[in-house]
Amino acid sequence: MKSILRQFIRDESGATAIEYGLIAAGIAVVIITVVKGIGTNLVTKFTSVQDGLN
Repeated sequence: MKSILRQFIRDESGATAIEYGLIAAGIAVVIITVVKGIGTNLVTKFTSVQDGLN
């Protein structure tokens, strides 16, 4: 029983999975922010093109 408990305490695979999850969440936030900024710029461009055609 003691060896199983020691092995459980030394196991870091769960911490690694959490770290990868946090990294993926951070990357997703950056991607969403960039895409939102590009989307705003595109709306402005298309609006100016539409106004130019009218």
